[in-house]
Amino acid sequence: MTPDRAVEARAAWLLTATFLVAVAGLIYELIAATLSSYLLGDSVRQFSLVIGIFLSAMGVGAWLSRFVTHAFSGFVWAQILLGIVGGFMAPVLFLNYAWMGQVALPLYAALIAIGILSGMEIPLIARVLEQIGALKFRFENVLSVDYIGALVASLAFPLLVIPHLGLMSASLAFGGLNLAVAGLSLLLFREWATRVQVAVWALAFAATLVALWHSERLVSVTEAELFEDDIILTEATPYQQITVTRYRDRVRLFLNHSIQFDSLDEHRYHEPLVHPAMALAPRRDSVLILGGGDGMAVREVLRYGDVQTVTLVDLDPRVTELFRDHPELSVLNDNALRDPRVTVVNEDAWQFLERDTGLYDVVIIDLPDPKSIALSRLYTRQFYGLLAERLSGQGVFVTQAGSPFFARQAFWSVVETIESSRNPQQPGQGMQTIPYHSYVPSFGEWGFVLASFEPIRDRRIRLPDGLSYLNADVWRAAQVFGGDIDRLDALPNTLQSHALIGYYLDGWDYWFR
Repeated sequence: MTPDRAVEARAAWLLTATFLVAVAGLIYELIAATLSSYLLGDSVRQFSLVIGIFLSAMGVGAWLSRFVTHAFSGFVWAQILLGIVGGFMAPVLFLNYAWMGQVALPLYAALIAIGILSGMEIPLIARVLEQIGALKFRFENVLSVDYIGALVASLAFPLLVIPHLGLMSASLAFGGLNLAVAGLSLLLFREWATRVQVAVWALAFAATLVALWHSERLVSVTEAELFEDDIILTEATPYQQITVTRYRDRVRLFLNHSIQFDSLDEHRYHEPLVHPAMALAPRRDSVLILGGGDGMAVREVLRYGDVQTVTLVDLDPRVTELFRDHPELSVLNDNALRDPRVTVVNEDAWQFLERDTGLYDVVIIDLPDPKSIALSRLYTRQFYGLLAERLSGQGVFVTQAGSPFFARQAFWSVVETIESSRNPQQPGQGMQTIPYHSYVPSFGEWGFVLASFEPIRDRRIRLPDGLSYLNADVWRAAQVFGGDIDRLDALPNTLQSHALIGYYLDGWDYWFR
């Protein structure tokens, strides 16, 4: 190979390496943000912190690169260290959280290290290109390739990386990518390579391959520590981490490591959620359920023989598939998702309401708690106003509203939001509400809000036979709030203010952090 061809080949590799390390760097950032939102909660706060810390650390790394005497050696060491720190970030954080309950300090320490090393890459690559005499080198070409790599990573992370690898394997795989970049660079620039670099690289690469080979076992070990019971299944989807556990005949569902139900006491949640609205509604022909992909609410709705259609809207298709097809899960909802009256729509609840033209006699909202902006918007005046357009003239809707004990102000904010939402049947007036609560051992004291266009508090409730918990006396008692959970002032939740998130986080932080 002529000298010019050799220079072109090396320059081409360095630009390719720029693309690859850009992909890996952003993947690490997204893994860190996802991990922090899973384990620390409040996705908006965690993503903001991760992005801010990572970018600041990159700036520090770019500044520190000026002190690296040998650019090629510095680049290779940066790749080796990124392969180790970034590759083992998720396994170490999960294991540390499982064994010690600590995640914030090691996560941010790893993030700062990854950010500094990532910030050094572009300046060092640019210097190596100059040193080899790449005549066509332009610094903006390096930056362009870097930005393209970031775009590819941002698209691949939700569509390919998480569904097919999961966080643990993804961390190790992209650590292997950094190490592969280091290895090929050592090969192509072997006259600049040192024995120490080659030895450390070989050990790190071997350790990463072994860890990647045993990543499923690492996941099992971690989750065995995180969850008390045997794990039936665990799976990462583009939307969340799904884990189902079992102890004897007791099954529990966790989404992003937060419990959603325990089969031992889920009836104390789903019966109060569903039956007051169903029993008080004058008509029950058409029912809409937003959330509740486990099918438990559908099971309760189908106790009413006059129900003609049930539309279940849940964002994650994997959840509804599992609770329709998995033999140990579908039995929990009495195979409700296979009932011919039930139609499953996998879509965002807001987008569904925007495009749907149907009218529903009963709407049941079983969505996750408002711990992020994406979820808080489903508890706003604007959302309830949109929902009112889909409610029939005498229709009723109900929403789970969190704990009036642990997040008291958040609960009453939901009530205030619904009461101040637009009532299309009585312009200038808000919706009529009935706040109530139920004790669920798995969750604690839990609250719900029933709403309609006209007052329905005095209607006689007619509950179906065979309920395990709810009866007329329990229903009357559920509407009584003790002094420590009774109503207090709270702002309504809107798309502009999102007051609910602050109330929610402050309430739970007070009790558990």
